[in-house]
Amino acid sequence: MDQTEFWSLVEQSKVHEESRVEWLTEVLSSKEENEIIDYEFIFESYMNESYQSRLWGAAYVIMGGCSDDSFDYFRGWLISQGREIFEQTLKNPKFLAEYIIDENLGEEGVPEFEDFLNIGFDAFTLKRDGDLEEWDGDLYNEMLDLLADKGLESKTDIEFDWEEEDDLAEMFPALWERFGEEPLG
Repeated sequence: MDQTEFWSLVEQSKVHEESRVEWLTEVLSSKEENEIIDYEFIFESYMNESYQSRLWGAAYVIMGGCSDDSFDYFRGWLISQGREIFEQTLKNPKFLAEYIIDENLGEEGVPEFEDFLNIGFDAFTLKRDGDLEEWDGDLYNEMLDLLADKGLESKTDIEFDWEEEDDLAEMFPALWERFGEEPLG
């Protein structure tokens, strides 16, 4: 699997609004194991690429705060929006002031998609033993080893270029105007 196929699957999954995660997991689990690992490698690479101070700041403004986990879910949501939105947002997080409307948000009305983070591992689990009911730490570690063998690097630490909300209001005036007083989170 390459990036083009990855993004194609993300786009195709949008048609299955209510069962998007299940559909994508099922499609992936029907592929060869190495393609599932490729999918997860690409996904994790995009998660690492989007691990940026400016993007975290934008998420903080939009949601009125943003923990480590929440930032992961936010980046999962961002990837789930498709290549064009993902790339546009990385270039200019202010773009989200225009992009975020109810139709683009998750069930909770916030730009987070926690379940999107688990698709690759769930597909890998289904491929291996077909049981998603119980967590398999050994299988997870095996997948991590396979990803490391492919060259997946850990995300680097962020050095924030903002400290307070005033900094964020200055960095993202359009986001602050829209979400500063009434964040989504």
